[in-house]
Amino acid sequence: MAQNISLTGTEVCFGDNEIIVSKTNLKGHLTYCNDVFLRVSGYTENEILGHPHSVIRHPDMPRCVFKLLWDTIQAGQEIFAYVNNRAKNGDHYWVLAHVTPSFDKNQQVVGYHSNRRVPDRDIISTKIIPLYQSLLAEEKSHANSKEGMHAAFGTLVEVLNESGMAYDEFIAKLQAA
Repeated sequence: MAQNISLTGTEVCFGDNEIIVSKTNLKGHLTYCNDVFLRVSGYTENEILGHPHSVIRHPDMPRCVFKLLWDTIQAGQEIFAYVNNRAKNGDHYWVLAHVTPSFDKNQQVVGYHSNRRVPDRDIISTKIIPLYQSLLAEEKSHANSKEGMHAAFGTLVEVLNESGMAYDEFIAKLQAA
């Protein structure tokens, strides 16, 4: 799918009152997408359902952020994260994602649910992009992509330790500033 599409450098926007919604199974394959998701990503429901959510992963997103996200939701916890996604045509769109596990009646995780809102542009420009660029540079400085991801994850943990905050607190503080 979009993995081989050239990037356009064009940012797609969606309304401040709109929410992008998707659901996945335990393996991260899309089981539901709302109309805002489809419109912004440029995919049809038939094209996207059943495919890995990572099909919209922008190559400028550090893999270590997704490691943190997956570690958190697989532990049954929610997470907020800034994410740069790639549309089908190579455009991109920034979101503030709230990802939660979905539980069955026995409290077993059966999938994941994500709501994405329009992020604060100032936070993206002044905090998130510089952080993600440094994490991505660390990832790319290693010949082995898995080693690079783990090294960048270590860098992210150091940033959080230096701030004296857990990741959720770090993101909440950015929102409150």
